[in-house]
Amino acid sequence: MAGSGPERPFRLRRSARVRRGSEIRALLRSGRRKRTGHFDVFYAASPAPHARFGMIVPKHRHTSVERNRLRRRIREVGRTVVLPVLRASERTLDVLVRARAGAYGLGFQDLRRELEAATLDLCSNTSR
Repeated sequence: MAGSGPERPFRLRRSARVRRGSEIRALLRSGRRKRTGHFDVFYAASPAPHARFGMIVPKHRHTSVERNRLRRRIREVGRTVVLPVLRASERTLDVLVRARAGAYGLGFQDLRRELEAATLDLCSNTSR
């Protein structure tokens, strides 16, 4: 199948994603929450043997182009920053990032810094 498999190294693997609506609802309902200036970061112990990442990007009266750009940026930070930090700290957490309205105005580096700081904070504050 074209576009799948090991020839696509720059992707967030399906096994590393929080995908099901039931998993997202469980994280929102019973997970712990950390608020940053532009994001709500929900996290809980992962039922999978490894850390997983998911996101919610509400419309907030923005166009689909803006929403998809923000989704791509958050996904890239999740793939290159959040999951590697969780793996390095040996945390098996499910992390769900919900963008707030102000996140649409962030540049990529600011978005990356904010989510990296939140991830480092939750790694240092959660019990093993």
